Order: sequence, then C-alpha cells, then structure tokens
Amino acid sequence: MEVDEEYDLQRNDGDEEEISQEDAWAVISAYFEVHGLVRQQIDSFDEFIHNTLQEVVDEFANLEIRPNPDPNPVGKQDFPETIYKIHFGQTYLSKPTMTESDGETATLFPKTARLRNLTYSAPLYMDVTNTVIKKGHDGEEVTETQNFPKVFIGKVPIMLRSSYCTLYQNSEKDLTELGECLYDQGGYFIVNGNEKLLIAQERMSTNHVYVFKKKQPNKYAYVAEVRSMAKSQNIPPSTMFVRMLSRTSAKGGSSGQYIRVTLPYIRAEIPIIIVFRALGFVADKDILEHICYDFFDTQMMELLGPSLEEAFVIQNQQVALDYIGKRGAKVGKTKNERIMYAKEKLEKEMLPHVGVGEIWKRKKAYYFGYIVHQLLLCALGRRAEDDMDHYGKKRLDLAGPLLRGLFRMLFRKLTKDMRGYVHKCVDKGKDVNMLFAIKAKTITSGLKYSLATGNWGQANAASTRTGVSQVLNRLTYASTLSHLRRINSPIGREGKLAKPRQLHNSQWGMMCPAETPEGQACGLVKNLALMVCITVGSDAYPILEFLEEWGTESLEEISPAVIPQSTKIFVNGCWVGIHRDADMLVKALWRLRRRVDVNAEVGVVRDIRLKELRIYTDGGRCSRPLFIVEKQRLLIKKKDIHALQQRESLEDGGWHDLVSKGFIEYIDTEEEETTMISMTINDLVQARLNKEETYSDTYTHCEIHPSLILGVCASIIPFPDHNQSQRNTYQSAMGKQAMGIYVTNYQFRMDTMAYVLYYPQKPLVTTRAMEHLHFRQLPAGINAIVAIACYSGYNQEDSVIMNQSSIDRGFFRSLFFHSYRDEEKKMGTLVNDEFGRPQRANTMGMRHGSYDKLDDDGLAPPGTSVSGADIIIGKTTPIAQDEAQGQAASRYTRRDHSISLRHGEAGIVDQVLLTTNADGLRFVKVRVRSARIPQIGDKFSSRHGQKGTVGMTYTQEDLPWTVEGITPDIIVNPHAIPSRMTIGQLIECIMGKVAAYMGKEGDATPFTDVTVDNVSKALHKCGYQMRGIETMYNGHTGQRLTAMIFLGPTYYQRLKHMVDDKVHSRGRGPVQILTRQPTEGRSRNGGLRFGEMERDCMIAHGAACFLKERLFDLSDAFMVHVCGRCGLTAIANLKKNSFECRGCKNKTDIVQVPIPYACKLLFQELMAMAIAPRMLTKEVNPVQNQKKNGA
Repeated sequence: MEVDEEYDLQRNDGDEEEISQEDAWAVISAYFEVHGLVRQQIDSFDEFIHNTLQEVVDEFANLEIRPNPDPNPVGKQDFPETIYKIHFGQTYLSKPTMTESDGETATLFPKTARLRNLTYSAPLYMDVTNTVIKKGHDGEEVTETQNFPKVFIGKVPIMLRSSYCTLYQNSEKDLTELGECLYDQGGYFIVNGNEKLLIAQERMSTNHVYVFKKKQPNKYAYVAEVRSMAKSQNIPPSTMFVRMLSRTSAKGGSSGQYIRVTLPYIRAEIPIIIVFRALGFVADKDILEHICYDFFDTQMMELLGPSLEEAFVIQNQQVALDYIGKRGAKVGKTKNERIMYAKEKLEKEMLPHVGVGEIWKRKKAYYFGYIVHQLLLCALGRRAEDDMDHYGKKRLDLAGPLLRGLFRMLFRKLTKDMRGYVHKCVDKGKDVNMLFAIKAKTITSGLKYSLATGNWGQANAASTRTGVSQVLNRLTYASTLSHLRRINSPIGREGKLAKPRQLHNSQWGMMCPAETPEGQACGLVKNLALMVCITVGSDAYPILEFLEEWGTESLEEISPAVIPQSTKIFVNGCWVGIHRDADMLVKALWRLRRRVDVNAEVGVVRDIRLKELRIYTDGGRCSRPLFIVEKQRLLIKKKDIHALQQRESLEDGGWHDLVSKGFIEYIDTEEEETTMISMTINDLVQARLNKEETYSDTYTHCEIHPSLILGVCASIIPFPDHNQSQRNTYQSAMGKQAMGIYVTNYQFRMDTMAYVLYYPQKPLVTTRAMEHLHFRQLPAGINAIVAIACYSGYNQEDSVIMNQSSIDRGFFRSLFFHSYRDEEKKMGTLVNDEFGRPQRANTMGMRHGSYDKLDDDGLAPPGTSVSGADIIIGKTTPIAQDEAQGQAASRYTRRDHSISLRHGEAGIVDQVLLTTNADGLRFVKVRVRSARIPQIGDKFSSRHGQKGTVGMTYTQEDLPWTVEGITPDIIVNPHAIPSRMTIGQLIECIMGKVAAYMGKEGDATPFTDVTVDNVSKALHKCGYQMRGIETMYNGHTGQRLTAMIFLGPTYYQRLKHMVDDKVHSRGRGPVQILTRQPTEGRSRNGGLRFGEMERDCMIAHGAACFLKERLFDLSDAFMVHVCGRCGLTAIANLKKNSFECRGCKNKTDIVQVPIPYACKLLFQELMAMAIAPRMLTKEVNPVQNQKKNGA
C-alpha cells in the first residue's frame, strides 16, 4: 500500500488534481444508490433475522424438565423418575406466505396484505430434539430420542424490502407489475393491512463510566456510575454507583470524604475497601495499587485515606463477604449462607460485562478500581465531569434490538408453557406430544400485538413502552421518508428540563438541526441527517485477537505500577489490557479499518489526556462518512471521481469501493471528538497555500458536503442558511402536510385518507439533496407567481389574495380520497352478517339517509355521486327470535348495520373492493373521492414557514398587472417579511425569475458560494430590474401603483388543512344520553361550547336573559315536579294529569320547576348517597328576632 502511495505522488498529471465540491456530489450520489434513505431500518432488521433470532433460540436451547414423581403410584412402577431433555436447534424462515381459509398456502405480496388487511409475515420453523431419560430402581437408564425437524413455532412480521421480503432486489418492471411504487423505500411492516414502523428509541450507552458532580448542598459530592450489561444478556442492565460523600463542614477538614458503592441486590451502601477485600484483595497496598496505580500521587492517596480508615475493622475476605451478605440476604440466614449469597452476587451481578464467575475476580477488581480512579480524577479536577447529553454516549435501538427484546420475552414464555405442558401430561399420565407442547400462537400474536398497538412488551405489564410502533405517515412522500428516519427520546414529555431538548454540539451531522416538532416534544423527537449510518454491531472477537497480536498486555500479567506510563485499552467499555505504544496501535487499527480488514463501522477513540484507547463495535451508534485527509490533501482524486462517473453498471465500483480503498471512512460521534475536520474542500486548499492564516495544519478529515447536516424535510428548503432558524423548523413541520403525490401507485391503494394534487410541479429553485429525496419525481407544490403587496387589504394577518382565474384553470386543485371498510362478522356458528340492500319491510333500526344508491349486493357502484348521510355499504344482521320482543317481533327479522358517508362530506364512489379477510369472511372497502378546489379559508405556505390562508380571491382582471401583462397568482402581505426575516424566500423569488427566464433550474443548496449579488446580476442580464421589483398597474382603476412591487415565481405548497374539513355550525342536533346536553365535536355534529370566559363577559355586560337562554334554554332545560311541603321530587303522570308526593301523602301542593337536566341528575345522585336536596319553592317566613325588637 505504501508503494502505491509513492507511485501516486510521482504522477502529477490531471488525474491527480484535487477534487472540487461539485465532484463531491458524485460521491454522494454513489452513497444514495447503495443506501437509499431507510437503510438503517432494513440493516437492523436483517441483522435480527439472520443472527439475533438464532442467538435468542440458542440462549434457551437446552430445556431440562424433571416432573415430580407420583407420590402414591398405583402398583409398582418400572421407572420412578423420568427426565425430559428438549434441545432447540437450527431455525428456518421462509418468504412471507398466507394461508387461505380453505387451507391452501400462497406467497404473500405487500399489495395483497394491504388490500385484504392481512399481516405480512413469514413462518418460522425450528428443529426440536426431545430426549427422554427414564431412571430405574437399580440405577439403570433408558434413553429415547425423537427428532422433530422444522416444527412451526410462529410467524414473524417481515419488514418490506428486507432480505426476506418478496420485493427484495426486484427490478423496476417487476415492482410495477406487483403494483408497488418504485420510489417506496420499505423499512416498515404491514400488520392487519396497516403500515407500521418502529421509531428508533434513544438510550444511554451501557458499560460506560460516567462521573457527575452533584449540585451542593447534597449528601454526595461526586457520583460515578456504570450501567453494566453483558453482550449476550437482554435483562435490564445492572447499575453500579460509586459515590463520594460531601465534606462534613461541622468537623472541618477532609474528615468525611468517604467513598461508598451501591451494589445490585444489596440494600445499604458499602465502603469501597470492603468490596475489594470481599474480592480477595486484603492488603492495603494491593487495594491502593488497583485504584491509584501510582503511589507518588499524594493527592489521590490522601483522598483514599478516610476510606481506608473506615474499613480498618474488616481485615479478611470472609468477614468482608459476611458484611456484604448481612446487608443483602434475607434476615435470619446463617453466616455461611450469607457468605455464599454475597459471593454469588459479586460474581454474577456486579459488573457482569467484565465477566461472570470466579475467574474474573482480578479483572473485576481492576475495573472497579478504574471506576474509583475516574471518580477521584474528577474530584481532583484533573478531568471534566461527563456530559449526559453528548451524543457519543447515546445509542439508538432500531427495529433489530427492539424485536430482539420482544422475541426473547415471547420465546421464554413459549419454553415456560412447554414446561407446564410436560408437567401437566406427566401428572395426568398422558404421553407427551412435542407438537402440542409448542404453542405457535404465543410468538405470532405477541409480535403482532406489539406492532399493532405500539405497546412494547407484554400486554398490560408494568414495563411496557408506548408509541414504539406508529402508523406510517402517508401524507406526502417527504413525510413518509421523514417518519422512517425519526428518533424518540424516552424522557417524559412534561419534564421542563431544557438540557436534553437543546441542540448539542455533538449532534452536528447526525441529527437535523431544524426538524423537530414544536410544543411539548420539542427537541425530544429528532430526525436523522441525510448521510447518517447507524451501526448494526459486529463481533468484538477479531479486534481482541488483533490487539493480542499487536502487543497488548492483559491485566493478569502486568504489575499495576506500569499502568500510569501506558495506555489503557477498552473494547466496548470492558478493560482488556494496556499497551506501551498506543500511537502505533491506533495507526495500525486505522489502516486495517480503511482496508475493511476490520469492520468499517468500528469506532477507534484515542483519548490522549486520559491515556485511554476506546474501541467500540456495538450497535446503535450514529456514524457518518467523511473524506480522509493526509498531509493536508484528500486521498480521493479526480481519477477516482472519473471512474465513479463512468461505471457501466451499478454493481462494479461504487460506494463500497470508495470505502474499501480507504478514501472515505465512517466516523462515529465519539471518534469525531478526536478528529480535525475541514468544512469544505476549499478550506484544505487554503490551508496548504497560506499556512500562517489557516485554522489548522493537522486536518485529518473533510466534510463531504456541509449541507448534509440537514434532514429530509429541511433539505427541501431553498437557502435555509438565509432564514431565521425557527422558520426552517416551521417549514420542516409543514412540508409534511403539503399535498403532492405521496406514492405513484395511489390508484391501487385503499388508504383511509389520501390527498393528491392535480398538477404538481417540480420546483424551479432546487437543492442538490432533493435529487436523492425524489422530490422532483414526486413533488408537493406549484411554482406560483407571487407578488409582495398590500392590494385591497384582504391579505392582512397572514392571509393571501389568490387569482380566481388561475384557480379555474386548475391552480392547486386536488383530490381527496376517503376509504370506508366493513366486514361480515361471524355472530355465532350459523349466524352471519350479510351485505345487501336492507328492506324497510323486515329491517329494524334503519337510518335516515338514502338507501337508493345501493345495488342489490349492498354496495354503491363506482361512479355514484354520494353526499350527506347517504348509505354506501348496506349490511344487515339476523335478529334472534328471543331478542325481538313485543309486537314488532313478527314483522322484523333483520337489524340494520349499514355504513353511511361521513356527515358533511360529498363525492363520487371511486373504487369498490370486495374480497375476503384472513378468516375467509367477505369484507369490503369503498373509496370515495372528492375534488377540492382552493377557496377562501384554505391554508397555503411557501417553503420558508410563511403560512397563510386565502383571504380573498380576485379574477384576473381585478388583479394588478405588469408591463408584460403578467398577473400574480398569489399576493402576500409585505408585513410578513421584516419581523420573520425569511430572506431565503426573497432570494428564491429572484432566482426563480432567472431560472424561468433561462429555462434552467436554480441551485439553492445551503452553504455554497451563491450570493444575492450573483443572482441579482444574472437577473439584470435577463433584462429585469436587478432586485426583482416591477412597475404594476391597479386592476380596478388601471392607475400605476406608486410603489414598485416585488414579483416573481415562488414555490408554494397546499397544506391539508382545508376549510371544508373545519367549518362547523349547529342548529339542532344530537344530545348526550347521560346529561342531555349537546354532544361535543364536529364529527358528532356537536354544539359550540359557551364556556366560563364567555359567561363572564355576559355577566359583565349584564345580559341576564341572553345568559339564561345560552346556558339553559338552548342546552338541557328540563321540568321537574317538586312537592311544596318537603321539597323533594314528586311523582308526576302527565297523561293522567295526576301528581303526588308519597312521603307527604300530598296530591295537591305540587310545583313545576324548570332546572337543567344535569342539575336534576346531580340531585338524584345525591339522593342515592342518602343526602336529601330539598328545593324550597315557598318563601320561608322569617322568625322575628326578639332581641332586635327588644332593643
């Protein structure tokens, strides 16, 4: 390799020149060809299917069941004891299949699963061996072995486009034939016909030593913690805290600097020295050299003084173990039991990632000493305390780890049920049948339940997380992509802590700085930047082997005195040894990684100040690719770019080639801290040319392009670097609500709701990243001619004026699809629902709507115009004879269960799908479409967070016009610009003007050299005023407008919030059954609430009658009859006109009182609690106050 480099340096022809920033885009294209945008989801799932699944099964591979022998056997038994040994072997997964109700199986395709509400899952099989050992009276053993190859153990939902998906590596032609969208990236599951995806969950990394300084006053001054978790285990990590107590000011001096440790399963805090003695290190010298390493470090030795004095009483291992055992085990155990308990806890539960068992004592002592050492360094101020929010200390759990935890839990449940089944069979004296023992439903329904509901874990258990799986957002293509790259931090949303929500320096290039929701989840829900890879995790074994070869000395064979002089080596947080020449080791590791002899995603962090080399191979770290720089030059040259651009097919060369040749490497967040990254290629050239003024002369890497720090939604914004940052955040949220074409196969899908724009256009002003987001193929907006002017004042407060003539020509017209579904449910064994047109003669409970639109099969045919409460699916259920009582029983035989159009909607039946579901029952989906034409009240937005509703539409002749006769489509108020500082929109407008004139696309990629001056000059060359302003004439009067008007094409989006879906009023309507007050909400045709504040205003106005009308007459007015004597409710029979109060035997003195029904309800509830609310209707005669008279 070195020879090649020398050879390269000698040749100085054109191919050797530095690449330009333009060439970087060729590299970026190569990346997206290989990775797409949801690679992290798919890779994680593939890892789960190929490796993790088998690992989980192997973990529980050997099941030994010893049923209790029968206590009183009938007759003499040959074999008093039987042992069942069950071994789980290889697992097999097939492609997704479905079983029809008649038992035939077929390959399942995603389109079918979506339309028929099936689950896209593949069967999982497993080899099971059952060995039965029967023990006789005289010690003889009889062994029988049965092999069950490929036993079905459940169905696993398959992620689309993963390696087990039927669409995997299909050509474009095949995908079109299968009715799939070419641009659909996969990365989600289909459960019961719904597209579900798993949101990446953020967590703190395990096996990391964190040191925090506690805010005083506090019992503790410093705390070191480590969440320890062995590679194989999936149980919650066992956390260990080492705490240094605060100085007790009462005595003064450093009297109270004790250090204590919290061990798992031990109640009290234990002094650290006792733990060392329990581990078998008794002498003070041995203990101190495991913590201090260097006895001449007097400051650190002094800090340990109080701890040594504290543990002076306990001077051998047994006493120390007993001390720990006393504080852990149940009370009343013997001394030996306590010692055994303490021993077991120290071996198994303390720092399990270092090792579990007796032999790891020394390593554990070293690691424990290291934790204390870090604590002391922090206390002495020699190292900074850790930052909780640093992204290098975070890991992301994607589909793989999430499913692993779930599958492990379900598989454990399966083995538990098997054990129970075997015990049951033996108790009953039956034969054990393995095929019955394995309940396939456990895994199938468990995985399905969690994916369908988003409750991760067992149903109704305490430890479940909610919202892990969500329904994939299909509003726009960008919203789908963004949803697939979303990340959730499981911090309570109500926490007012600002720290975790803030943008952290370490998130540069990993998380999008703009795209996060506003409101309570702000900063907790994040989105990945464009070129992030999330590591899948690889085996640490090759690394450990390599370290051993390259002269790493393990902890067992060194004396602690050499540790301060050498570098400590950690692999995944586990201290494996020390090395004397770290520089050479790191360079060797880099060399191997750049040749991909070591996995490219391994992180190598050399911390020179702490003298540590940390190597990470675990999954869930964020990393991103960077160009490698050596001697201030990029290793990638022009010729490599040429080779990349002139490839014949996608297979040869490409991205993986660039990585394996060592031009590019993946750097994770923690390793990024140890690099020096040049922002642009130009910075590197400057650094070579004038060395005095340069920022750094030791660049190690170079950004591929700085605009890649943005996420999917922010990459659509032109010139985001010219906007106020909140505006980019607002646009990132609104870009997800824009109408466009969300998938190319929307005609073959039955989504609950879908919005499609008639004539979407690709933007005139684009960013380079859009090419890879397919925003040109599936755009979500229109290039509108926008003027910034007041014009009539109908565009105040963020409204816009729109051109009615443009609207009539089809400007921003859209389709809205709404799907209704229903199925024939099985009521009993014989009784079924049935689709059909209900007959008034024999059907009970028919609706008010019109049944005329239905055919005989009970479905409205495509092309039918429907509106209001029309019935679109007719369905009836037979009435059981005993159920229908009374005189109507003879007449009615069926009950109506039809589905009507949602209230206030109208449209045309677009498509009807009649099929069968998983149970073989008929089921139907009806899609209704309606055309939505822009009107006053609809919401629109530019790509800069400038949202507004239509305040007025004027026809073309009423709008202002330019000399060229151009009238604007949209007029925006100038007041929307200054305070919001969305200069990006103004630059977009003048660049759009140039682009439209020249017939090219404008490039608005952020962080490039485009300036307003450049664009203005180009516009001037086109013959326009250089700042984009024009003279206009008033459309009403024809007079010239005094001001010049800024006018040009700007890309506008139509958002899904339309006035037709929001408008709501009510005269009469339904009321709640309980309180008889009007229902709530537009969907239920509810009333409009006259709330407390409105009431206060009416009181302030003194409008008493109006108030009574609002709150009483128009709500729940009710008449009650009250006994005039006792004030309780009387019995009134209005038909017979008879009234009585039985308590008072009073039939005459009864009053009618109007009160709210809710009040009547309250009185009756009080009566039920044996409280008598009496309504006194007569004036109570006041008792004369004798004293007053006397006075």
